[in-house]
Amino acid sequence: MSSAAAHPLVPYGWDAGWEAEFAPYAGRGLVPGRVVRVDRGLCDVVTPAGTVRADTEFVVPRDPMKVVCTGDWAAVDPDGSDPLYVRTLLPRRTAFVRSTSSKRSEGQILAANVDHVIVAVSLAVELDLARVERFLALAWESGAQPVVVLSKADLVPDPVTLAHLVQDVGTAAPGVPVLPVSALHGDGLDVLAAVVSGSTAVLLGQSGAGKSTLANSLVGADVMDVRAARDVDGKGRHTTTTRNLLVLPGGGVLIDTPGLRGVGLWDAGHGVGQVFSEIEELAADCRFHDCAHESEPGCAVLAAVDTGELPERRLESYRKLLRENQRIVAKTDARLRAEIRKEWKRRGAEGRAAMEVKRGRVR
Repeated sequence: MSSAAAHPLVPYGWDAGWEAEFAPYAGRGLVPGRVVRVDRGLCDVVTPAGTVRADTEFVVPRDPMKVVCTGDWAAVDPDGSDPLYVRTLLPRRTAFVRSTSSKRSEGQILAANVDHVIVAVSLAVELDLARVERFLALAWESGAQPVVVLSKADLVPDPVTLAHLVQDVGTAAPGVPVLPVSALHGDGLDVLAAVVSGSTAVLLGQSGAGKSTLANSLVGADVMDVRAARDVDGKGRHTTTTRNLLVLPGGGVLIDTPGLRGVGLWDAGHGVGQVFSEIEELAADCRFHDCAHESEPGCAVLAAVDTGELPERRLESYRKLLRENQRIVAKTDARLRAEIRKEWKRRGAEGRAAMEVKRGRVR
């Protein structure tokens, strides 16, 4: 048996790859650990000796994308050090990032080193497919495998109706498992547990989506506080206020997160392409390689909308997310800003020329 396989941190995701990354720090007397919770400059880190409280002062960078986050693997001072510090973070394999509401165009990391992103969508309220697509774009961009969980499935007792809802979400989530789950009755939990077994999963969704109930069901204990959602709109209060890493009984760990009111894209061009893969495939047959799928002749995407092959809602959602992502990237990419301005000028000139022709001023 390898030393990595016998390591006490294996239940938290430790493997030979992390052992190799940590090797330089072992020679300095530091110990490995995984961040299970972060709170105001301090964090709880599980190490071979147990869970310790550590200060993050030495890893407070100017770049908000490099702050300590739940799910990070770290090199920390040995147990007994006073004070005890996180000295550095090991390179992340994946990271789920959204844009903040800040006008400074910053990204916020919600979870690090995740293998599965579980997007919880409550069936207690009307489905918002555009929001599902937004979550999935960020999930794909993170480098993890998304999974959509339709929670509170017991509120849809008719199996035919439930099947239609699963199908509707499936059209908005190509290549993504869509699992109806009732934590109240236990339906579908075994399938979800099997999907995330042995991996690191992060649980995301709006308040009231039933994330804490799902977390308790998967962990097999009441580790997260649960409150009923409001009957008027199905929304809940933030019962989870920090991101917590929990060990799953079947192997692997789960990161539970507070409910998200907003999910802004953050440089998620690849993720958007994954969510709308059928549009990207259709676009390959457009007459012009830079077709915007708006009014260009020979547009295969618009043709698919006309025939009913592609729902118009999907195209509108695709356009919206592409525009949003382009804006956020342009705020940090000077060359892209210049290209966008150039494109605006070109389209403006074409529009003015078209108006001149329409008014009969150009022969």
